[in-house]
Amino acid sequence: MSEEPSDKTPLGLAGHLTRAFITSPLTPLLLLASLAVGLIALAALPREEEPQISVPLVDIHVEAHGLRAEDAVKLVTEPLETIVKGIDAVEHVYSDTRDDRVMVTARFEVGVSQDTAILRVRDKILANMDRIPVGIPEPLVVGRGINDVPIVALTFSAASGAGEVGAAELTRIAREVEVRLARIENVGLTYMIGATDEVLRVAPDPEGLALYGVTLQQLAAKVEGANAAAPAGRLRDGGEQIPLTIGETLATPAEIGNLELTARDGRTVYVRDVAEVSFVTDMDEHHVATLRRGADGAIVREPAVTLALAKRAGANAVTVAEEILHRVEAMEGHLIPDSVEVEVTRDYGETASEKANELLFHLFLATISIVALVWLAIGWREAIVVAIVIPVTILLTLFAAWIMGYTLNRVSLFALIFSIGILVDDAIVVIENIARHWTEKRESRSRLGAAVAAVAEVGNPTIVATLTVVVALLPMLFVSGLMGPYMSPIPANASAAMIFSFFVAVIITPWLC
Repeated sequence: MSEEPSDKTPLGLAGHLTRAFITSPLTPLLLLASLAVGLIALAALPREEEPQISVPLVDIHVEAHGLRAEDAVKLVTEPLETIVKGIDAVEHVYSDTRDDRVMVTARFEVGVSQDTAILRVRDKILANMDRIPVGIPEPLVVGRGINDVPIVALTFSAASGAGEVGAAELTRIAREVEVRLARIENVGLTYMIGATDEVLRVAPDPEGLALYGVTLQQLAAKVEGANAAAPAGRLRDGGEQIPLTIGETLATPAEIGNLELTARDGRTVYVRDVAEVSFVTDMDEHHVATLRRGADGAIVREPAVTLALAKRAGANAVTVAEEILHRVEAMEGHLIPDSVEVEVTRDYGETASEKANELLFHLFLATISIVALVWLAIGWREAIVVAIVIPVTILLTLFAAWIMGYTLNRVSLFALIFSIGILVDDAIVVIENIARHWTEKRESRSRLGAAVAAVAEVGNPTIVATLTVVVALLPMLFVSGLMGPYMSPIPANASAAMIFSFFVAVIITPWLC
């Protein structure tokens, strides 16, 4: 059983906690449990470069066929801006109006859920469709947020010495890779930049149309009508059902070129007589290229295609990026031929891991420096206690950050480095006072009683000092705007570290001494 101090000094909260745990068999279990939950949190915390701030953007796309930009501004853009500005929590509204199309972007206040923002915009637009001119199709509402930013970008290009690989072939390979990478757990939005698909182009020949008396409308109607397929029911034969289809879609230039048209004089002519039909790959507005130096030192521009992959909300960017690159490496040689080179042009997981590991290393250096200072100033026994107390407090703080939904980023780690010099104060005060009481060697008091009396003596000032730091930090949580969520890990993690440091100082530190 623990012993009471011999004097009449009131124990207070700190003294009662010390008396209860200094000889309790639960204390080593609490120490091991703290280490366990902290290590679990360290492994499970998502690692990122910066805190993830929710600033939802909602794009409203409107097809305004036949309207010039000047007319679309008055008929579509301005009514949409008025509708969107009336939505709750919309902070800014931007618009981009061009011939035949309009895009209005609503930026919501920091902290609004992306799903909530999309629903508010969609509901508001549907409720005010009467303010949009007749004939304008229903707007397309697309949400964009921080989780749409890619963490990995893979650029496909021809390998050195492999000859020329066309943009269409690179696009085909990149699409097959995209399908397989999208199956990875926690991979979110995927999209391609510079994709070049082969399309069939029917280029009318004005002289041929005039020669045979075929109008452009006839040509377009013929191609459109022939490029159609429709179900026609089912045929039962021998207990089996065979689906029937009328017509088929056109897939080659020859199939389109052999379509029959009726000339002015009733003769039959073919599409190939009045138009040029061919595959083309230059329909895209955006192109990606990779630049290399040739054998003569000149810059050579070669086609390329970039595949970008984002992560889901709350996922660990480091583990997701590593899994993506591991899958790509496994595809090389069969799905990705040797003639194609895959270059990692963006790896957010690697940079986030480097930043986090660098700050963790500095955190380790700060801990070693404090332990060495205590060793020189007080003694080796006290230094060992501090070497145990600091990691326990930091791991408990990481567990609290995990529970509060924070990630392991440069701001949250800065909060730990910032607070490490403060959180060790409680333990040092307790250790030094226990050592002083032991050196007094009062005959009426045992070592356990002296330790409890030492903690009780400095308990109330320690509580006040801890609460003072917490009260000084907490107002940072209420900063508005973008800086509020960005800096919130500092007051949250530093305050948690201070609170944990007090309980570790009065529960675990006396037991270690």
